[in-house]
Formats: sequence, C-alpha cells, structure tokens
Amino acid sequence: MGFQPSSPRTPTTIATARERFLSDDDVPVGVRESISTSWRRSRAFNVHADRLELPFVREPNLESPLVSAARPVIRQLADDLSAEPVSIILTSPDGVVLSRATAHRPLERMLDDVSLAPGYSYSEEHAGTNGIGTALENRQATLVRGSEHYAGVLADLSCAGVPIVHPVSGACVGALDLTGLADDGGPLLLSLAKSATAQIEQRMLSQASEHESRLLNAYLATCRRAPQMMVLAIAGEVVLMNQRLRLAIDPQDHISLLEHAVDQTLDTTASRRVGTMASGRVARLSPVPEFWDDTAGMAIFHVHLIDTGERAEPATARRRGTALPGVVGRSSSWHQACDRVVRSLRAGDWLAVSGEPGTGRSTVLRTGAALTRGNVRVFSAADLRIPQSLDALDTELDREDFSIVLRDVDALDGDTLDHIADMLQGREGAGWVGVTVGDLTVDALHDADAAAILLPFFTHTVPIPPLRHRIEDLQDLIPSLLRQLTRGRELTVSSAAMRQLAKYSWPGNVAELRQILREIVTHQRSGVIDVNQLPPSCRALSRHTLTRIEAMERDAIIRSLEENGGHKPAAAAALGISRATIYRKIKEFGIDL
Repeated sequence: MGFQPSSPRTPTTIATARERFLSDDDVPVGVRESISTSWRRSRAFNVHADRLELPFVREPNLESPLVSAARPVIRQLADDLSAEPVSIILTSPDGVVLSRATAHRPLERMLDDVSLAPGYSYSEEHAGTNGIGTALENRQATLVRGSEHYAGVLADLSCAGVPIVHPVSGACVGALDLTGLADDGGPLLLSLAKSATAQIEQRMLSQASEHESRLLNAYLATCRRAPQMMVLAIAGEVVLMNQRLRLAIDPQDHISLLEHAVDQTLDTTASRRVGTMASGRVARLSPVPEFWDDTAGMAIFHVHLIDTGERAEPATARRRGTALPGVVGRSSSWHQACDRVVRSLRAGDWLAVSGEPGTGRSTVLRTGAALTRGNVRVFSAADLRIPQSLDALDTELDREDFSIVLRDVDALDGDTLDHIADMLQGREGAGWVGVTVGDLTVDALHDADAAAILLPFFTHTVPIPPLRHRIEDLQDLIPSLLRQLTRGRELTVSSAAMRQLAKYSWPGNVAELRQILREIVTHQRSGVIDVNQLPPSCRALSRHTLTRIEAMERDAIIRSLEENGGHKPAAAAALGISRATIYRKIKEFGIDL
C-alpha cells in the first residue's frame, strides 16, 4: 500500500493540529490516518514532543548483506542528487541508522543536530512519527512532512521511508529513507526511495546463494501444488514454512520441528519421520522426493500433525515453578538460569552467580545450595571485612565436605580477595564454594579484582537476568511477595496497576519491587492495590532519566492531581501553571492516574 496524499493543508494548519493533539488528545479532521495513528503510538511510547533523546544503539555492521547490496545503489543515487539538499539513509530493521550520504553541508549539520546519524535509532519508540520508524512500524512506504513529525525538532525536515524486504525470506531487513527540507517535494522523494529500494531488493536476490534460490522455487512450487498442506522447507540457515503450518503449531514447537527435519535430512534411509514436539504434539514429516537433495542439505516436507489426545500444556503454563522450591518466575530466561544453577550444584562444581544488585542472585544460589548440599554457611561482604569472620571462613574451609556461599565478593578490596584466594587454593576437591558477583556483562564491578582473583576458582558463572529483561515474572513475584509481607492476608494488585508496574524499568530489580510493596503494605494490608496506591516513580514513566528538578516537578503535579480529584484544570490552577502546560507535563512524565 503506497503513499496516500492528504488534502492540501498548509504547514501552519498541520502544526496547529499537532499542538491541539498534544494539548487535549484531539486529532482534527484532515490529518492523515497513518500520521494520527503514529502520533498516538508515539504518545504511548512517551516520546518527548519538544526534544529528542535518542540512544546510540551500536556501531553499524557495514559488511552485512544489506549494506553490500545497497552500497552501489546509494552511491549512484547520491551522485544523481549531489546538487540537491537530500540525504540518503539506510537503516536496520529496528531503525538503527547504518549509513548516511549527502553532499549538502547545511542539511548534514541539521541531521547531526537531531542525531540522524549512524548508530542512532530512529524507531518510533525513540523518535516518534518519522519516515524511518513509521515506515518500519507500518511496513509500507511512508512520507512524513514537516509538522507531521511527532517531535517538534524534526519539523524542518521531510522524510520518505520505504521498508526493504528480503526477496527470499520475506523478512523486513531494513529501510531506505530520503530526507530533505520540509518545503521541498515530498512525493518525489518517496518515488525515488521506492525505486532505489526495488533496486536494492533485486541485488539481494541476485546475491542469494544458488541453493537458496532453488529452495525458494521448490517451496513455492510445493505450496502451489497442494495449498491445503502444511509445508516446511530447509536449506542451510534458510527455513521457510507456509502460513497453514505456522498457525497450526505453538511457537515452542518450531525448534522441535526443525530439529526433526534436520535429523531426517541427515538420515537418508528414512522415508518419513515421526517426532514429538515440545508441547507434546506429534508431527510426521514426509519429504517431497523431487526436491530432496541431501548433498546440499536441501529438503521440502509435507507436515502432518497427529492428535494423540495427550497434548502437553504449553511450556509457559506447565512451568510456573522453577527447579528451586520457593523461587518463583515464569520467564524462560529465569528458568534457564535456575536450571543451570541446579545442574552445576548437582555436579558438585564450584559456582559463581552474577547479576545486578537486587536480581535475586543470592537467593538463587543459597536456595540451590540448600537443596543439593544441605547446611550451607553464608558469608557476606560485610562479614568478610572483619578479621574474625575471615578466621571463621578459614576454619570452615578446613572442615571435611564444607559448603560455603560468599556473597557480593565484588564489593571487597584487593587485599581481602587475595587473602580469600590463598584460603581457597588447594581446597577445590574437599568441599563446595559458591560466590555472588556483580554484572559481568557491563563495567559494573566495584573493582575488577573480583573477576581476576576469585573467578578462576569457579567452574561456571551463571548470569541472573535483571527484572526489566523478564518483566513477565511480575505476575508471579508480586503475589508471592505480598503473601510474605502480609503474612498470608488477601491483598492483590489490580490489572491496571499490574500493567503500570510492567512499564517501569526496575533499576533496583526485585529488591526495589519488595521495598515498594512493603511501603504499600504499611498503609493497606487487604483488598486490591490500584494505580493510585503506587508510588510516583511507578506512575510516572518517562523516556529519559529525570533530573532532580524534573522529578520534583513530576511529584508536585501528581500530588496536585490527587488533591484535586484528578481534575487537571484545578490541579494546574493550584500549581500556578496553565492548562496546556499541565497536559504537556503529564504526557512528558508519563503520569497515569
């Protein structure tokens, strides 16, 4: 679906419509539906309407197949447009700018000012309505002119973005965007972007390997011959399955099905294979003989699902608990971490558990050790700063079959770590030791000595994911923590409050969640916790880290809204600010009452 021109409207009219939307949520008649819908998404993402704070995501991969296919097309287009104030921008599928080409220095400076540069993300989530992010979101060619941009700092630009679709897999692999000045010909930019994108996609097709092209042709032929059948095709790293098959199996079964298919390509004696998938369903794979090429690893299968009447529950429903008693959570990353801890402990391996403070790394290690080792002696970093505790540790290590947990060793100084290392030396076969340490994936350790001095003693290091990376675990954590804090009383969280808590970034992880619930429980020990019982930090969700002044301003607005029954004009009057300002601040701070 291509660009849909709106009725003629002056830039001033669009700017006025945008201001009206930002102030009172109303979209005037005449704003294109694709733009108004994108404005609403941008507001839901809490994108700032007056400034851009874009993250630098990563250094672009300039050797990717997309960049290789696009490079000559962009070079030719840049030569053709060298006298025009136009920039040619290539992005990844998540909106990260890979390359930018322009010969117009003033425009280049404008783009630098708004971070429309390699490595920065122009997805709608970060930049709001724009030619790149909105094209990727809608997966269609999109022109965004002047004040149609959600962020006011982009109002001097026009952006024409077109998604780039891989001709073999059908996946969106990026976008091509032409950005110029707002007053210049937008529809022409879109036409040029479409033409260049078609050339890039054609080059990607020509670059596809021979067996990938053969696979695509064989797959399409099989689907045409038997449209009622479920079809799976594999060749190397390329996997194709028709919609009928995708809709018929659960996501967790995809991997199981592919494993059975790969096994069958390796077993040339099997004419068909029956396998059980992760959900418990049974699939029979029947190869299509004319497209079988075991030397190239290419195969096309008809897939038949067999109803055994014993289908297992989905993994998410089947495994609410973990391998550790009393440790709750439903996310796959949490289960994998707990399982790895238990496997290492049962093997008798010395184990390090890493993660941000408050993630539950100590709980997981202590619970696992108690389950597999029995009585465990725990020494905290505070304990180990005291000479008497170091003596107690030395005594414990002299025992037969000792079991010891050392907590937060990254908080210890180098001398203490050296002392502990001397104690551990030579004791590896006599008992078991586990340690907890800070997040090793970032520069977060208090001192690198912990990693350098102690970690070589430990066979495995299991990272515990932060709560923001397993936000679905709130569904289990909150009821469990409330039962602990209320000693079993009936206190629950409303669906609206749960959704609000799920939007929070949880920098303090589970420890912060426990503290917030503890504060709520001091005032309410039964009933239902709703959004208005949550602390201001959880009700106000901003896309950027607030300064102290902004945080004070946010809290003052929330208090005024509460004191005035949520009536925004009255709250604005009480604060001495205009109605338009309080609406703007509510959106800026993501306040939800």
